[in-house]
Amino acid sequence: MIRIAIIGGGISGLSAAFEVEQRRQAAGDVEYVLYESSSRLGGVLRTESINGCVVEAGPDSFVTEKPWAADLCRVIGLGDQLIVSNDADRKTYILTRGHLVEMPDGLMFMVPTKILPTGLSPLFSWKTKLRMAQELFHPPRAVNHDESVADFVERHYGREMVDRLADPLLSGVYGGESANLSVRAVLQRFAEMERTHGSLGRAMLVARRKMSSGPRKSAPSLFTSLKNGMQSLAEAIVSRLNPASLVTNCVVNSIRPEASGWLVSTTGQAEHFDAVIVAIPGAAAASVLREASAGLSTELEAIQYSSSITVVMGYDLEVRQSLPPGFGFLVPRSEGKRLLAATFVHNKFPHRAPEDRALLRCFFAGSNAENVWDLSEQQIVHIVREELRQILGPQIGGLRDEPLFARVYKWKSAMAQYGVGHLDRLDRIENLRKQIPGLALAGNAYRGIGVPDCVRSGREAAKQLLA
Repeated sequence: MIRIAIIGGGISGLSAAFEVEQRRQAAGDVEYVLYESSSRLGGVLRTESINGCVVEAGPDSFVTEKPWAADLCRVIGLGDQLIVSNDADRKTYILTRGHLVEMPDGLMFMVPTKILPTGLSPLFSWKTKLRMAQELFHPPRAVNHDESVADFVERHYGREMVDRLADPLLSGVYGGESANLSVRAVLQRFAEMERTHGSLGRAMLVARRKMSSGPRKSAPSLFTSLKNGMQSLAEAIVSRLNPASLVTNCVVNSIRPEASGWLVSTTGQAEHFDAVIVAIPGAAAASVLREASAGLSTELEAIQYSSSITVVMGYDLEVRQSLPPGFGFLVPRSEGKRLLAATFVHNKFPHRAPEDRALLRCFFAGSNAENVWDLSEQQIVHIVREELRQILGPQIGGLRDEPLFARVYKWKSAMAQYGVGHLDRLDRIENLRKQIPGLALAGNAYRGIGVPDCVRSGREAAKQLLA
């Protein structure tokens, strides 16, 4: 009988446990224990129902293009609960010199693929538009070193593109700044486009021509979620696990390799296992692995994390009817606000709010989150309300009134930051891990921070050990 310890009960650890449980039921040759330090399983997947609204404390959806989360939902019986974003009404605004400006049609992240909408957009100066035209003639470029996203984007389109688009877009995903994020880890496809085509715009146009020449397919919605909220994914996985294998409110202090396996030490006791999956953030993983490998611990500890705060507020029909159409807006740091983004959830996922309710999710991250972290929830809500009024304007009269409800969710050091050189660090981590039999790593510290990436990471870690 193989015994596996799984450290961490977030979505990565739960996905690993599900994979092991499948093997246990099929072959009966494995057992496991999942350790979670808090009182609940699911990590940042947390959903509340408030005044008829589905309120997400953590991620509200996942990218449809990455299949692993949706595939798992279908396997565990949630296929009929999958919902997609209302892309027919998808618009995103950028706060530019105090005004909301719609992102032009055909903009793929920051790469223009339609000349007219971009040329006519007030989002960019004529200098940046000229840079876009010149970028089409960039020759292929083999870069043998990593660089920041900011440097990469500035080289192609200039500083204004970094400020207006690259930085706010990545703040919404990673909670970090483009100057600190690795282009090879975060925008790997764009780095490859530069190598093969030189021009990102030209590479995108070639890709679009190939797609248009094939069988016509309707484009899938950008985002996918679950009807009753993201927490239902964690709950459905837990319902399929062996209850006797789940241990909450239990801190793992260290894991130490022995001649015949691993010794997992918690407060007051130690248990022997044949293998271990460590599915916790980098710094926590570094701590529990320090006795096993000082070198691996050092590399894991070097992975930086960013904190975030999500504020969700409900308003009445007056506010809903007054808000601009679309999914919401992004705020460049140069605008001097503390808010980084806001989502109009009732537009993005109409299933999440009654027809007479407006549901807004507002976002702080990185240094913006740290600057308000110690304030009370009432003070944070006040900042959000004040900045929403400044950004959306006096025409949204209902924003002057108290919201029907407000919730503040803080996530300390929850978002991994893939700094310059991240992929080289992952190679070193993998080489060190291979020297330690029976150890697998999972989580958002490695090759993707979204829910699908974490699901894939957890299941692959379990398969690696079961093989």
